[in-house]
Amino acid sequence: MSLGKALYEAELLRLQTELIKLQEWVRSEGARLVVVFEGRDAAGKGGTIKRVAEHLNPRVARIAALPKPTERERTQWYFQRYVSHLPAGGEIVLLDRSWYNRAGVEHVMGFCTPAEHQLFLRQCPVFERMLVEDGILLRKYWFSVSDAVQEERFRRRAADPLRRWKLSPMDLESLTRWEAYSRAKDEMLVHTDTADAPWYVVESDDKRSARINMIAHLLSSVPYEDVTPPPLTLPARPASTGYERPSKELRTVVPDHAATLGKG
Repeated sequence: MSLGKALYEAELLRLQTELIKLQEWVRSEGARLVVVFEGRDAAGKGGTIKRVAEHLNPRVARIAALPKPTERERTQWYFQRYVSHLPAGGEIVLLDRSWYNRAGVEHVMGFCTPAEHQLFLRQCPVFERMLVEDGILLRKYWFSVSDAVQEERFRRRAADPLRRWKLSPMDLESLTRWEAYSRAKDEMLVHTDTADAPWYVVESDDKRSARINMIAHLLSSVPYEDVTPPPLTLPARPASTGYERPSKELRTVVPDHAATLGKG
């Protein structure tokens, strides 16, 4: 059952307030938090990331959405380009897709060799264990969407001029390779759903519920405390010393387009 808008918005606001507390705890404790968002195209990852980051301080929490690797990066150790995006103390990184590209789109679309894919499946648990052993808080979320809902979301994107850019030829190709992506996901989970870094599956046919469930789980999984600083008191503005603002005619002012709306 779809979550009602009013209930969704009230709970989202409550959870986003808790995310601010989580942020302040991460900053004060020097913690390092990495949240991996993975799943099929149109599964709702982007919208959830947007709600997570909406009110957070971008100096503390940043979104990392890496483009395709450069020629130089293709010759590096696969995980190398992701390491530079890991957080320092007091930072949160939200990975909009991650090193798991190799287990999904690269494997299914033939952008890596079978040997590279198998090497990834062997090395990934070791890599993640190293992160966790070094003190990084690693959370991995897989957004699961049905084939019918995915196709409907694609159709809505194609018809929406504001979201058409989110639909690529690669996305359309995923419609015809649904089972191949399913097998790749199953194999990925077998190798990388570990005690050190478990996967958490988010059922996302209903986007509102998916966002609420994911954020609530993230908050419940981190032992943060409320370290919000006390409210600030604004100082009194001092008396004027005679400053006069220069005439606006001396500056290039943006035209008042808003004033023309609704006229004529």
